[in-house]
Amino acid sequence: MTNKSSVPKKLSFISIYFLGINAVIGSGTFLLPSVIYRYMNLTAILVLLCTAVTVSMIALCYADLSSRFTQSGAAWLYSYNAFGRFSGYELGIFTWFLGCTTLSAEVVALLTILKSFLPIFKNNAVYISGVIFLILLFSIINFFGRSWVKIVNNISAAAKIITLLVFIIVGAFFIKKAHFTPVIPHAALTGVGPFFKHFGAAFTPIFYLFTGFSFIPIAAKQMNNPEKNIPRVLIAVMTSVTILDCLMLLVAIGLSGQKLGGYSNPLASALKTGVGQWGFAFMIVGMLISIFGVAFSASFNTPSLIASLATEHGMLPKWIGKKNKHDAPWVGIIFTAVLSGALATQSYLFLVSYTVLASFVQYVPSILAVIKFKHSNEYPTHGFSLPGKYTVPIIALISSCYMVTNFTPKTLLLGAVVAVIAAACYFFIDKDEKLEKEHEDFLAKLRRKN
Repeated sequence: MTNKSSVPKKLSFISIYFLGINAVIGSGTFLLPSVIYRYMNLTAILVLLCTAVTVSMIALCYADLSSRFTQSGAAWLYSYNAFGRFSGYELGIFTWFLGCTTLSAEVVALLTILKSFLPIFKNNAVYISGVIFLILLFSIINFFGRSWVKIVNNISAAAKIITLLVFIIVGAFFIKKAHFTPVIPHAALTGVGPFFKHFGAAFTPIFYLFTGFSFIPIAAKQMNNPEKNIPRVLIAVMTSVTILDCLMLLVAIGLSGQKLGGYSNPLASALKTGVGQWGFAFMIVGMLISIFGVAFSASFNTPSLIASLATEHGMLPKWIGKKNKHDAPWVGIIFTAVLSGALATQSYLFLVSYTVLASFVQYVPSILAVIKFKHSNEYPTHGFSLPGKYTVPIIALISSCYMVTNFTPKTLLLGAVVAVIAAACYFFIDKDEKLEKEHEDFLAKLRRKN
């Protein structure tokens, strides 16, 4: 007789929602408002809304896709089933690299904040020790599986929502109307070219505020009723984050005005101008909790992704997908920790720009997969389907392609290098013919059924 208590519990809707909140609200929410304001002033709120609509179109495509599959993997899984093995493999490696980059960016952001009030972290040896400590801490927690994940994740997500709500509610009482001018920088009004240059410069960091949503379906197998819960969570998370970010930016501008563009810790400094030193201290604590939460979320999802590459369709050697008694992908956790630790030696802004590029690489094949599946009905949806057939994915595709115009040559070059290295490794990986045949048989059954 099977001992039911030994079977790990699945993540519930509320746990998936908090996981999504943790994946989206992170360092960008607290550190990038100053950059956004510098380029567009008060109009930055409209740019934020435009970006939110853009990302929501992409998130709806993910919701459609996640309703068709129960397996872990997200973008790579969708691309694999739509365009074949090599496409899925290439995107899987790239998405795993994105997860490592996100984890590294949040670790670097956390230590950067610590530097602002703990000068000891300016010492390089102490800084590197901090990187190693945080990466090891996340790895150890993840070794114990979902029970620890739910506890840490729920507490972290609740704390960051409370922090933002306190900032918005308390800060609203100290807003000065005079701070809402200028509405847009004078340089952005000198012509169409300068305007779109400023718009694009604000669009990229704002886009980073939302990129974490794509990690939600990666651990689908560890979730309860994923084909129905994930679409609901994606919509709920995007709506919640958009409302919070708009209110946050509005209050921050109202508190600080043009000074906001010069702050290194914009939200903490903004609240300090309104209520004093305790506001600064409160926000610093909230920032640390928030960034810890996003880093933790990435450390949980990323190993699951590389493990799914090995176990779902044999794209990597099977031993990479090995799990311990807590159902944690321990080999994937180690691989993720090593690469993330190496990436954490880079600057925060570089890691942010690369995260946006890697997100773009995920989105385009996923959107194209939606169009293909809608045309062929090869994988019918179970619980969610996009309205308007091709309208949403086409809008999402056009919006995603706009991002290319905002990438630097250095960022594009690094992305190409990662893709080429992954492609070269593909030909040295043993193909699992049994898993491949099982997948082909599955496809054949679907075709006969439809």
